[in-house]
Amino acid sequence: MSARHRRLPRHLSWPLTSTDLRSALGEAPSDALQVSFGSRGSTDGSLLDALWRPPVGSNYGNGLHPRWWSSVWIVVIPVPSAERAATRGLLRDLALPALRDWVDRARNGSEGWALTGHSLSWRLVDQRLHLSRDRQPYRAVEPQ
Repeated sequence: MSARHRRLPRHLSWPLTSTDLRSALGEAPSDALQVSFGSRGSTDGSLLDALWRPPVGSNYGNGLHPRWWSSVWIVVIPVPSAERAATRGLLRDLALPALRDWVDRARNGSEGWALTGHSLSWRLVDQRLHLSRDRQPYRAVEPQ
């Protein structure tokens, strides 16, 4: 993405690209897979967030459009440009394979799993990637 259209201050960069996500997940974004690139850091320090939106029985005119129910929302958070390369390597090696498994589970998992909201978030602490599932405390990700 050119600097003119990137919406970020010059000292920030996204650690992943849409190509990274497409190649890891095996598909382009669609109504069932929403990908966005944030313009600010997150409040909890996360770098990559994924959220499963379950179907809602009735929203009485409020909330998400039914077309977006049963979809995965992925947000890539910017990092300081000097940290981009190291962060990208960790996310590509450790986070993206786990994200692909999680997305597959969201699409093919049990009905009970699909009817509740779920989330994954990764953040970097002391050059190590940490993962939070369903808003639980972050835990270090061990390389496989």
